[in-house]
Order: sequence, then structure tokens, then C-alpha cells
Amino acid sequence: MYHVRDDELIATQRWMASHPDVQVDTNTVPFNAETVELAAGYDGIVLQQHGPLGAPAVYKRLHELGIKQITLRITGYEIVDLKAAAQFGLTVTNVPAYSPRSVAELVLAHTMWLVRHLGITAAREADHDFRWDGLEAAEIHNLTIGIIGAGKIGSAVARIFSALGATVIAADPIHRPELADVLTYTTHEDVFKTADIITMHTPLTPDTTHMINAQTLKLMKPTAFLINASRGPVVDTPALVASLQAGEIAGAGLDTVEGDDQLVAQDWRDKPLNNAPLTALLSMANVNLSPHIGFYTDAAVANMVEIALDDVVRIVSGEQPRHAVV
Repeated sequence: MYHVRDDELIATQRWMASHPDVQVDTNTVPFNAETVELAAGYDGIVLQQHGPLGAPAVYKRLHELGIKQITLRITGYEIVDLKAAAQFGLTVTNVPAYSPRSVAELVLAHTMWLVRHLGITAAREADHDFRWDGLEAAEIHNLTIGIIGAGKIGSAVARIFSALGATVIAADPIHRPELADVLTYTTHEDVFKTADIITMHTPLTPDTTHMINAQTLKLMKPTAFLINASRGPVVDTPALVASLQAGEIAGAGLDTVEGDDQLVAQDWRDKPLNNAPLTALLSMANVNLSPHIGFYTDAAVANMVEIALDDVVRIVSGEQPRHAVV
């Protein structure tokens, strides 16, 4: 297992205890051309990282080492060159639903922070300004929540807000009958124009890259809040900054932004960010940023480790994995 955090070791050790015939060794480095040789002598590998794996030569080397798969203990698989993986006979798996509730609850937290103007309140209180002007808030049950991408995570978001009494609408090419009691399907344009909270839950594809851009932001109500807990490039960050500065939308809650793969889980206190859009967002009282921690709960971490290890063992044993990407 590459790039293992301390918090993942407990789940790994628990899994090993229930699989005494399997040896799992861990390291703390990401997988790339410099570290691929660490896979020598093993039957399978499990990865978790934000950066890409490397050139096709890395996939070829895995094949030469006898590795038959690339198992990700994360959801996003854009870091994998799927064409190179297929060329060298590597089955790719991910963890598509480690804990939808973990991300959904963070979306709720961002929403409450924005709707109750807690960032603006905190900024004022830092200057000992305790006035109420501009802090009157809406109540969740009177709001319309717009979900872009009502898959496993989007569905969990829908159920939480529906339980709180909100009106929930969603744009998704797949209409799930089991959600009929919690949301109404509509178009992307209608979500952008109608919703008080627009929350993004799409995978990162060429079609979803910069889905939120200068044009779609202009469709939103000036009182609307945008939340992104999916992938950073789904939102055009400079366009979002410009929209916030122009007052086109009321605020944003972001668990991920473009380029955060170089930042998250790292200490940047004594280093320059060299990221003007991110610096601008961090300075705004109506923007709440979290460092890609939507997944980061005890239940989710355990699921990510266990599901990934189960899949790699199935592949090594000649069985079909449960969560193959290709």
C-alpha cells in the first residue's frame, strides 16, 4: 500500500487480522516513476494520492513486475492513464462509495455556515463589531437546494436536505425512482436559475470540467450560494472569484479547488501559495474553504481501506473485482 497515512493503519491492521493469509506492507510515498520499484516482489498494489501516476513506461514496468492491477482506495480515477493500464493488462479499481454520508454532511456544514453568515460574523467580531446589519438569515426549509449530479453522494445530500424540509431539485442524466420522494429532476439551467444552494457532485470529465464558469455563474441568483465538494476543476476558479467580487452570487463553500492536489494534507504556513485565485478566495468572508476533507471521517477511511484491499485480493486470486473502472 502506497502513501499510507497514520489514520489508515488502524483499518489496515484490522483488515489483516481478519485475513491472516494475506501480508500487507505499507509505505508513505506516492506512486510514480521513482517509486514503482517498491512494487517488486508483491502480488498487488493499493494507491491513494492526488497526483498522476506517470508516463506509460510506469504501467509497463508494473506489468513487468507481475502486477495485474491498480487498486485505488479513493473514488476519483483521473490520475490513472486508463489507456496505458489497458495496454499493459492492468485492471483498475476504485472505491466509488466509501461513505456518501461523509461528503453530504460536509455539504450541510458548508451550507449552514453560508446561510447563517458565520464567516461575515466572524470577520466582524475579529474587529469587535457585533452589529446585526446584514446578518438576517433564511431558514433551510424555505430554500431550494439544487444538486448537479444525483449519484450516491448527491442522493445522500438530497435526503439530508429533504429531511430538513427543503425543496430539492437535481440535474442528472439518470433518474432514480427511489429518489422520487426527496427530489424533482430538472435541467441544469433550471438548477442554476432556481436554486438557492447549488451543490456539485459530478465526476471530473471533459464535459464537467469548468461546468461552473462565467456564463453559468451569471445564471444564478445574486442570493445563491455555490458549493463544490466534487473535483476542483469542475469550477473555473478565476471566474468564480470574479463573480463573487462582482456580487453575482452571495458566497461559496469549497472543499476542493483547481490545483489543490499540490496543497492538501500539507503545511504551507511558511511557503508562498503562488495561487492568486486561491489567495483571493481565502480573503473573502463569504467563502468557506476546507482542504478536501469531505471524505475524511472514521467510517469513510475504514471503508476505503477495506474495499480496496478486498478488490486487490479478488484480482490476485483470479476473481472479478467488485469495483472495476475498466
